[in-house]
Amino acid sequence: MQLVDIAYARSGDKGDVSNIGVIAKDSAAYEVLGRVLTPERISDHFGDWVRGEVTVYALPNVEAYNVVCRRALGGGATSTLRLDQTGKAMSTALLRLRIDG
Repeated sequence: MQLVDIAYARSGDKGDVSNIGVIAKDSAAYEVLGRVLTPERISDHFGDWVRGEVTVYALPNVEAYNVVCRRALGGGATSTLRLDQTGKAMSTALLRLRIDG
């Protein structure tokens, strides 16, 4: 199973920081997200895409998480050579994270 099976996601940027919102599809999914969305697991998943700190913030009132990835966009939209210079595809990439239920 992948994260996409239990969550929706959106992402964007501020400079060299990617911000990914992960929204649970239901309350049971929110509990699973709390276990699998760890900074270590996210860093491992992204590999060299994210070269800085990953921070995960819980948003229990909306059953969602905010994932902040620093040094994640190759310097930011005005200086990166990446195809996705504003981090819009980062949410899709995170939704491919394998989970065990």
